[in-house]
Amino acid sequence: MAVVAFVIQGCTTTKPLPADPLAYKNRTKSSVNGDVAVTVAVPTIAEAQVIYGVDLASKHIQPVWVEVKNDGTSPYWFLPSGLDPNYYSPSEAAFAFHTGSDDANRERDEKFQKLQFQNPVRPGTTQAGFVLVNLDEGFKAIDIDLISREDVKSFSFIIVDPDFKADFKMVDFNTLYTAEEIINIEDEKELRQVLEELPCCTTNAKGDEYGDPLNMVIIGETYDIVPALVRRGWHATEVIWSSAILRTIKSFLQGERYRYSPISPLYVYGRPQDIGWQKARGTVNERNHMRFWLSPIRYRGQRVFIGQISRDIGVKFTLKSPTILTHVIDPDVDEARRYFIEDMAYSQALARHGYVKGVGFVSRDKPKMNLMGDPIYTDGLRVVLFFEPRPYSLSEIELLEWEMPPGYFTKQE
Repeated sequence: MAVVAFVIQGCTTTKPLPADPLAYKNRTKSSVNGDVAVTVAVPTIAEAQVIYGVDLASKHIQPVWVEVKNDGTSPYWFLPSGLDPNYYSPSEAAFAFHTGSDDANRERDEKFQKLQFQNPVRPGTTQAGFVLVNLDEGFKAIDIDLISREDVKSFSFIIVDPDFKADFKMVDFNTLYTAEEIINIEDEKELRQVLEELPCCTTNAKGDEYGDPLNMVIIGETYDIVPALVRRGWHATEVIWSSAILRTIKSFLQGERYRYSPISPLYVYGRPQDIGWQKARGTVNERNHMRFWLSPIRYRGQRVFIGQISRDIGVKFTLKSPTILTHVIDPDVDEARRYFIEDMAYSQALARHGYVKGVGFVSRDKPKMNLMGDPIYTDGLRVVLFFEPRPYSLSEIELLEWEMPPGYFTKQE
C-alpha cells in the first residue's frame, strides 16, 4: 500500500470554493414533442449540497431538475416513477437529515417540499422543480413520461457529470487520428477482413508483452452506444486518482461495491484505454469490466471501437500492478463476451452482430497468461456489434454468418 500512501499524501489540502447553486442550468438539455417541451439538468454533488443545504450524496440521493412547458390545451402529469421507481419523497429525504431541533427539522421539510416538482402542468404554463432519485455518477439516464387524458409523451436524455474524473474525458476523440490515417470502408466483406487484421491483444505500456485478448468490436455513434450501456447498468470508470483509490480501499475493506472503481491501464495503439466501463456486483471484488479504443476505421461513416471484456471474480495482491491490489479474472473470457451480447440485445439498440477471427484458439488445458498472471482460454473469436438509433426487438437482431463460435446454430441447421 506504499504507492497508495504516497498518492494520498501528495494531494492538495486547499479547500474548494462553494459551488454556484445555479450552475446546473448552464448544462440543460431540452427536447420537444408536439406541444410540450421538456428541459432537464443534474446538479453536481457540490451544487446539490448548496441547493439543499445538506450532503444528499452521503445518503446516495441525487436531485434531477425537470422543467415542463405545456403549450397544449390539456393538463399533463409527470410520473416520477418513470425516472426512478425508487425515487425519494421530499419528506423522506428531509427526514434522513433531521436533527434534535424541531424548528430546524420543520424548516428543512418545508425547503425540500418547496424545491420539489409539482403536478399538474396546466395548459399554457411552465412547471419546474426537482425530483430526488438514487445517485448515479458519471452518466445519468433520465426518462420523462408525461400523461394527459388523451395522450402520453416520453422523453429520454443522457447527462454527463462534469465533475466525474472519467478516463474518456482525457481523450480528444476528434484528434486521435489525422484525415490521412482514417480508413473508410463501405463494403461488408472488406470490413470483416480489416477487423480480423486488428491487433490480437492488449499490451503493456512498452508494447513488448501481450495481455488480454481483444475480443470485441463496437460499431456505431456514441449517442447510440452510450445510452444503451447506461440503461443496462454499465458505469464509466474513474481514472486512478487519490479519491478513487481511497474509495476503492474503503470498498475493499468494508466489502461493499464501488460502481466506478478504476481499472488498470492496458494498451492498444500505444495508448491506454480511451474509455472503460464496468457493471459491479455486490462487492468491489466482483464485476464485469471492459476497455475500448477508438480505431482509425470508419464503416459507412460510423466509428469502430476495438475492445476487451472480462469478468472479475476476486482480488489479489501483486507487485505487477502499480496499485499492488488487482482483480483476478474469470479465465473463460468468452463467457463475459457472451454476456455482453445478451445484455446489449435487451438494450434495444443492437441491430446486428457477428464474429470474426481474433486472438486464435486457446484451450482450457493450455491457457495463456495475461499481464497479471491470470490464465485465459478462448475460442479465439471477437464479436462485432452494430448499434443503430431505432429500437430493435430481440426477434429483429440479425446474426451475420461470418465465423461461428462452437454451439451456434446457422440458418442451414
